[in-house]
Amino acid sequence: MNESLTGIEKLLAVMKQLRAPGGCPWDREQTLHSLKPCLLEETYELLDAIDKNDVALHREELGDVLLQVVFQCAIREEEQLFSFDDVAQTLADKLIRRHPHVFGEASANTSQEVLKNWEAIKQTEKADNQKHSALDGVPHALPALLKAQRVQAKASRVGFDWQDASGAIEKIEEELNELHKAVQEGHPKEIEEETGDLLFSVVNYCRFIHVDAESALSSSTQKFARRFREVERLAKERNLEMKACTLAELDALWDEVKRQHETPQAL
Repeated sequence: MNESLTGIEKLLAVMKQLRAPGGCPWDREQTLHSLKPCLLEETYELLDAIDKNDVALHREELGDVLLQVVFQCAIREEEQLFSFDDVAQTLADKLIRRHPHVFGEASANTSQEVLKNWEAIKQTEKADNQKHSALDGVPHALPALLKAQRVQAKASRVGFDWQDASGAIEKIEEELNELHKAVQEGHPKEIEEETGDLLFSVVNYCRFIHVDAESALSSSTQKFARRFREVERLAKERNLEMKACTLAELDALWDEVKRQHETPQAL
């Protein structure tokens, strides 16, 4: 391997050799569809590295995600459809086109103005603007909370939004009352629908108070898991069988765990 190559040149050369006749049997067998789970897994591992604030791991996981991009580009290049360089060029051109306040004469003084301009430019790029929705571009496979955030944000960019957070919090109260009513009336389909409406409203309020709903729920779930494991540890130390404990006894253990960890980095 030519050591004078840049990092990206070396990576592309390695991938080409892996896919070539006489290369790696596994790499040669992969298709775009077989690589989909790999991309998803590597993305979650990258997010985990970011949360851990581990610089070395972050660099490694970024490389693993980049591998998935390079891998798919190699397959498309073999099909004579496009190359990695084509992807990079397309991305660079799109960034320039969608940042006229940086590369052109337009102005945008706030992030919100940037996002509105971005959405407007996207719409002009479509061949038949009348047949497209402002919600286009939200992947169907996104996790539900993240998908709700993306849909709400896109709707907001074309003016479909509350004036401020008060409207969003009132909507939560309204949906909670409707859920209570559905539960009292005992209609399973309505209960599910109203539960979804309530969750959607909570996500919307999170957007107004600048909280990422996906991250917030993930953090709360991790906090619960840490506290629960501590409760299990205490129960084991005291020879208590959790299944035999009353709810009051378990609550007492839970409160004890909370008191032990009431610090800025509390469990």
